[in-house]
Amino acid sequence: MNLIDGKATAAEIKREIAEEVAQIKAAGGKTPHLAAVLVGHDGGSETYVANKVRSCEEVGFHSTLIRYEEDVTEEELLACVERLNNDPDIDGFIVQLPLPKHIREERITEAIDYRKDVDGFHPVNVGRMSLGLPCFLSATPAGIVELLKRYDIETRGKHCVVLGRSNIVGKPVSMLMMQKGVPGDCTVTVCHSRTANIKEICLQADIIIAALGVPEFLKGDMVKEGAVVIDVGTTRVPSDKTKSGFKLTGDVSFEEVAPKCSWITPVPGGVGPMTIVSLMRNTLLAGKKAIYR
Repeated sequence: MNLIDGKATAAEIKREIAEEVAQIKAAGGKTPHLAAVLVGHDGGSETYVANKVRSCEEVGFHSTLIRYEEDVTEEELLACVERLNNDPDIDGFIVQLPLPKHIREERITEAIDYRKDVDGFHPVNVGRMSLGLPCFLSATPAGIVELLKRYDIETRGKHCVVLGRSNIVGKPVSMLMMQKGVPGDCTVTVCHSRTANIKEICLQADIIIAALGVPEFLKGDMVKEGAVVIDVGTTRVPSDKTKSGFKLTGDVSFEEVAPKCSWITPVPGGVGPMTIVSLMRNTLLAGKKAIYR
């Protein structure tokens, strides 16, 4: 069993981005600028956005954090999106999800200028990704693919089983894994809450990407010897062994599954750091106008 170290890989990519930003600045170019809009005080969202702001500092970006209380109206949030769309200094921005129930997430997402959609959620970017065209890739799927690439994990001709069909991870990563190229060229099966015989399907997989959001769903008897397992899950569960009283748990029962794997990501320290660094990479591309003019 070999660990796929997302934390170390993300640190390496941050160094690469920081070097490129330093070169841009030295040549008199514009410093990339990422903005984040945070609504309410969800603990997970607060932590995630704080990590994004810190990452911007590490790579030399400008960053702006815009906060709203839970009772912000949909129209107020749309007006904020419009201001950011029209601000020439902002290269890319995100509206942190989830949003309060009275705000329609799809309406906010579709209002974002796709040329500044560094989360990769806008229908234009999703559509271009499905066609294999240049676009901003959704950050978590992009991070997964980058890990496979940097660890030279063979994907061509392999059977990849994706557990989960969310718009943020399951659907986009399944498309990336089946596209021509490296990583890619997989035969992909997508399983979800209505799939029958999930265990039997997983046992056929050379690569399993677990993104259900169900702690320790994938057990040892669901994985064949030598499989590659990518754990996307990050659920807070109670723990009497930590100061905070909780721990982060993945979708994979690590102790059971890891001994059977050729490669596996840990939680934490696997996919999570790659999600943030993928957002940094999208922001750099936006700042350079490398995808959209």
